Amino acid sequence: MTTSPVLVAAFLAGADLPVEEEALAAEFAAQGVGGRIVVRNDTFALLRAGASGPSGVAVVCGAGINAVGVSPTGRVARFPALGKVSGDWGGGQDVAEEMLWHAVRAEDGRGPETTLSTLVRRQFAVDSVEQFVLDLHFGRVDPDRVLDLAPGLFAAARSGDEVAAALARRLAGEVAVMAEVCLRRLDLLETPAEVVLGGGMLTARDPLMTALLDGEFAVRAPRAKVIVADVPPIAGAALSGLDMLGATEEAKARLRAHYTPRLA
Repeated sequence: MTTSPVLVAAFLAGADLPVEEEALAAEFAAQGVGGRIVVRNDTFALLRAGASGPSGVAVVCGAGINAVGVSPTGRVARFPALGKVSGDWGGGQDVAEEMLWHAVRAEDGRGPETTLSTLVRRQFAVDSVEQFVLDLHFGRVDPDRVLDLAPGLFAAARSGDEVAAALARRLAGEVAVMAEVCLRRLDLLETPAEVVLGGGMLTARDPLMTALLDGEFAVRAPRAKVIVADVPPIAGAALSGLDMLGATEEAKARLRAHYTPRLA
């Protein structure tokens, strides 16, 4: 089999560990899909999508949460990102499950009152939170639907619901501490560095979350420049590929312009 001269730069969700990246690269090579193959976690693509160059820190908060940092010299800081077993909390799934937990306890009296109970009933058109929980238990509802609760957190928090507000504060703290740890590991905490935020929980740009994040970063990483990515991670993957090919800045600018949202 002849190998292709094509560069394959694959930035993949689920490739959370270097050994997984290496295994996927070997599989791509075995399939003959490229002459030069680079496989990395998709958080690296987010970093390149939002940062002005290849270095900085990226924190993604979508269904899950993860972070990665790259120093100007190429040193990398990352987390296993295997869920609760590796110390993670803060993705949309985590937040939604916590919202449901509080909603159940508010309804049955074990916890403080919260509008999250009403949110669950409205979101899933049920008469009680308990009914929804039983529907989950008996398989009448896809467990993945719990994630649908997450976008409602910020509105509940803005309404003055203290339970929701506490969850929003916890989420902002998790995002900031992941960035802080990456910066510290790379000796960038005391120097100006870019921190790119991505994933649906952060790119929604909720004003409450923005304010909470500003407060957390002011304490944890005051010299960081926080950037909410305005182009999708796939743009970062393509930009990284252009970096590897030694492409011109003009070519990179054209690619970024292709993915930049156009105002109506």
